[in-house]
Amino acid sequence: MSRLGAAAEKADSRQRPQMKVNEYKENQNIAYVSLRPVQTTVLIKTAKVYLAPFSLSNYQLDQLMCPKSLLEKNSNNEIVCKKTKIKKTCRRIIPPKMKTTSSKSESTLQYSSSVVHTESNKLQPKRTADAMNLSVDVESSQDGDSDEDITPGLDDFSGLSPYERKRLKNISENADFFASLQLSESAARLREIIEKRPPPKSKRKKPKRENAVGCRRSMRLLKVDPLGVSLPATPTPPTLVADETPLLPPGPLAMTFENQEDNERFKGFLHTWAGMNKPSSKNTEKGLSSIKSYRANLNGMVISEDTVYKVTTGPIFSMALHPSETRTLVAVGAKFGQVGLCDLTQQPKEDGVYVFHPHSQPVSCLYFSPANPAHILSLSYDGTLRCGDFSRAIFEEVYRNERSSFSSFDFLSEDASTLIVGHWDGNMSVVDRRTPGTSYEKLTSSSMGKIRTVHVHPVHRQYFITAGLRDTHIYDARQLKSRGSQPLISLTEHTKSIASAYFSPVTGNRVVTTCADCNLRIFDSSCVSYKIPLLTTIRHNTFTGRWLTRFQAMWDPKQEDCVIVGSMAHPRRVEIFHETGKRVHSFGGECLVSVCSINAMHPTRYILAGGNSSGKIHVFMNEKSC
Repeated sequence: MSRLGAAAEKADSRQRPQMKVNEYKENQNIAYVSLRPVQTTVLIKTAKVYLAPFSLSNYQLDQLMCPKSLLEKNSNNEIVCKKTKIKKTCRRIIPPKMKTTSSKSESTLQYSSSVVHTESNKLQPKRTADAMNLSVDVESSQDGDSDEDITPGLDDFSGLSPYERKRLKNISENADFFASLQLSESAARLREIIEKRPPPKSKRKKPKRENAVGCRRSMRLLKVDPLGVSLPATPTPPTLVADETPLLPPGPLAMTFENQEDNERFKGFLHTWAGMNKPSSKNTEKGLSSIKSYRANLNGMVISEDTVYKVTTGPIFSMALHPSETRTLVAVGAKFGQVGLCDLTQQPKEDGVYVFHPHSQPVSCLYFSPANPAHILSLSYDGTLRCGDFSRAIFEEVYRNERSSFSSFDFLSEDASTLIVGHWDGNMSVVDRRTPGTSYEKLTSSSMGKIRTVHVHPVHRQYFITAGLRDTHIYDARQLKSRGSQPLISLTEHTKSIASAYFSPVTGNRVVTTCADCNLRIFDSSCVSYKIPLLTTIRHNTFTGRWLTRFQAMWDPKQEDCVIVGSMAHPRRVEIFHETGKRVHSFGGECLVSVCSINAMHPTRYILAGGNSSGKIHVFMNEKSC
């Protein structure tokens, strides 16, 4: 108190204005100290005070942490000195050490601590102008009479502004209001009520009624007859038959046709075909006739109702004309493994149709043997290649491979003893009919994903051409390997899948391809070299859709610079184009009312046969031949 008295007397002598500041009291619920306002007097012109809250977290009962302080300035450049009051819970209070530095007319009060580094390091008193004498009163409750501080009235703060006085008053009133609500006690009572609440009781189960009527149910679904009459037995559902046709047994098959009632007529038919075991002695190697004479002969070919035959029950996939000069014989291969033979010279015409079943799946390729015209070779998707011998009335099995599906074949030798067979999976087989058994001599894989047609060069028979998805390759049979056979030449001008590719029948100097991009392309194959040039592109609609057999452009064996192909145009027709792209002739008539996808021309006579997708053939021939 002596220090406070001396300070007061000194203040009176200097007649300095006084100011009231607030001091905060420590909150018992937190680790830092809060200060409550007490009145103090500023005796010096300028004062700098560094305050920091006490921290009790790192100290025991006999030690306290020195508080941090921040420098606060008011608008009048007056320094507020805050007084700290420690609660009773801290029984032993060590006041902070005070270090006072005075100079000529300035004094500075600094609080220092050996534990806590205050932020005053940044605000050291480097530019003090006036001296200050500070008087600090530290109140401590040594006797422990009360835990509450005495809050001064608002009238004591005469130095504060009206706004600050009103704010302090609101704070005090709010604190008293929340204390009167006793929220903590209410929360404790609610917590006890919730914890003591009994668990919910289980719902009481309703007893079942003994004489209750159940839900109505259909007596038909319960299979109960309300009249007491026994219900008929439920019919067993029919067993579903697999759509796949089973393979025929291996080995030779008897040549039996569908209508076996007239055996005498069938024996006469076999005798007629067996008599044609020798080719015609007429010279068939003639030079090309002029386009004028060729067009004139084509104009004489007509169709009539007598030359339209219903041969098979399914779409026609392949067709061949017998090279006989005296009889007109047409052979067709159908979708369901049928091979139909039609003799146009037989009257009535129904007696000239014979249908056989040597295969179980579509017959995609059909040829008469060049060495023996009484033999007809047929290839099917079912992985079999058979030869129909009319002299013995059997279908011999030439090649069989149940693991693969065949697409096309051709003769590598003129005597028809060696064959090249194309597979749908891109493989190729070399078959020699002279060796016993029904296996291949060589099986090779190609770079093509699929093979649709295979055709051998008519002069250089070691070369053959294959048509696939978008590739047309020419191979040398002498260079075939078991794995990865590489083609000699690749024709890469096609943009979509290719239906067929054929050499010209006499010299092999041309190649015609049928592509799904609605183009017929003709290449110059007179020199089998590194590349075969493209000669002509003929725009032609080849989009047959799903239900029609795909078009295959074929060469006319009598005029190898002309191509025969079906048409989607109306009225229905079969067209012939020259290798230059000009249309030579169109076959049509009232009897041609369907699309002929597969066509074949007689090698020496002016006879054209076209097959549609319903099993009918339409034959155009000269009126003299009819």
